[in-house]
Formats: sequence, structure tokens, C-alpha cells
Amino acid sequence: MFRHTPLRYAALVLLIGAALTQTFTAGYFGLEILIEILILGMLVLALDLVAGSGGMVSLCHGALMGVGAYAFVTLNVLVGLDPWLSTLAAVAVTAGIAWVIGAICARSHGIYFIMATLAFGQMGYSYIFESPLFGGDDGMGGIDRFDLTAIGLDLNDSKIFALFCLAVLIAVYLFAAAILKSGLGRSLIGVMHNEKRMKALGQNTWRVKADVFGLSGIIAGIAGVLAAQHILFISPGMLAWTVSGEALVVVILGGLGTLVGPLVGAAFFVLLKHQVSEVTSHWHLVVGVVLIAVVMSRANGIFGWIEARYGAWIDRRLTDSTRTETPEEILTDA
Repeated sequence: MFRHTPLRYAALVLLIGAALTQTFTAGYFGLEILIEILILGMLVLALDLVAGSGGMVSLCHGALMGVGAYAFVTLNVLVGLDPWLSTLAAVAVTAGIAWVIGAICARSHGIYFIMATLAFGQMGYSYIFESPLFGGDDGMGGIDRFDLTAIGLDLNDSKIFALFCLAVLIAVYLFAAAILKSGLGRSLIGVMHNEKRMKALGQNTWRVKADVFGLSGIIAGIAGVLAAQHILFISPGMLAWTVSGEALVVVILGGLGTLVGPLVGAAFFVLLKHQVSEVTSHWHLVVGVVLIAVVMSRANGIFGWIEARYGAWIDRRLTDSTRTETPEEILTDA
């Protein structure tokens, strides 16, 4: 069962603190990097929900994010629908498509599940790439950010937009954690560990997988809407399988099934990419070496390694510091 440990709480506080510090101290380029991390954090939370806690390694979550972006822009720019209604509709469309994909792929496992989700993602990419309605390979522009001037916020200000994305990421994290702590989340973890036993207990396992896949689609759709708001332009490249591949790399780097780990991985991945790209354009080689090192170390990513090494010690120290002595212990000490 998923639970928050003192170490996970501490990591979340540090991540939020670092994001706030970056927001108020960084220049324009630093804020753009921060926003990139925050949006990637939403995508990897969606992926960790199904891959880390459900064993469903998906290579279509990048495409789901792209679906959210395209649905939002189509409804808002082409149809002229209100931005907030466009957002709700785009997230609902993404969740619906994700549920269908999850339902179809639920009875497959391992490499077959991976290839099935990859096929769905590539179908979406090919359709968008060749569709004149969605701008084809030229993409779509004309996007405006949400108008929050009524409450004194100008999202065209990078600092305000970064704070807005941080608030959404916190809400998304709480949503994902609530799913994993719910009965549906516990059923999903049970299905991952022993699907046959869960079937014997009367669980409709394919429905559990499909429902969680659909819920992860909500998060991916939100990430897509914010990605469109960030860049103010979308293209078929958002749906390419490489986006899903990078998200999977980030989840593995951070720590599968921890929720906190993928956020650590997102920050590490984006910062490493920008730092190394200043020296060489072959930054993927460096990321590949780091990924190989993480996998070969048999640790569950960066955060998983920290948790395995220091988690029990921190929990024990915190428990000892907050525990109230019993009367018998007080008399013994005396």
C-alpha cells in the first residue's frame, strides 16, 4: 500500500522550497526551465500511477499529453469555446481515450502491453501529423494564456505562470496520492503483485486497470493543456513516442512507485539536459550512462536509493523523538 513516510514528506518540502526559491530568484531562462520541470512532473506522475503502482509500463502517455493539448487548442482557438470549458473538455476527452486504451490493453502484460500502448501512441501521432484540421506537421498557434486578471494575476508574467504551474502540480500530486490510498489504488497494487489471486477474490481486474489508466489520463491531459499554455504553440512532436520514452526514463531515474521519486527525476533530468547541452549536443549519451548506472545498481532510482539507505534510519529517529515515554519507562530511567 502507498504511504507517505517522513522522508517523502521531507523530500516534498525540499522540492517545493527549491521551486519557490527558483521562482523568486531566477531570470527568464531559469523560470522557463522551472516551468518545463513542473509540466514534466505532471506527466511523470501520470505515468508512475500506472507503471509504478500498476505494473503497466506505458509508451503512450506522451501522446495522451499531446491529445490534451490538441483538444484544448481545437476547442479554444478553432471553435472559440471559453478557455476554462475548453480545459475541462480537453481533460475529459484525454481521460476517455486513456480509459479506452487501458481497457483494450488490460488483458496484455509485459512487452505486449508496452507494444500495444506504443501502437496507440503512434496512431495518434500519425493522425495528427497528416490531418489538415490540426495543422498537420505545421502545428497550431494562436494560443492565449488563461485570463486571471480579475484576481490580479497576469499569467503572461513568467513568474506568475511558474507559481500557477507549481500550484497545479501540488494539486495533481495530492490527486494521485489520493487515488493510491483509495480502495481502487489498493486493488491496483494487489493486481500488480498477484492478478490471479485478485481475480479469485472477485475483483474485475481489467476494470481496475482501465479505471486507473483513465484517471492517469486526467493528469496527462492537464499537463498537455499547460504545455500548450507554456509554449503557446503545439506540434505533432508532442505525441511522438520519444516523449513517452523520456517520461519513462525520468520515472526510472527518480524511483518507480514512489510518486516523489519521479518529481526528483524530472528535476534531475531537465537540469542535466540543459547543463550538458551547453557543452555538447549529445546530452542523450550522458543521460543514457546515468540511466545504465541506476539500473545496474539495482536501486529503485535516485530517490529509491536514498529511501533504501536512509529511510528506515530517519523514520526511527523521528519516531524516537516524538514518542512519549510510558510511566513504567519513566520509573525505570529514574
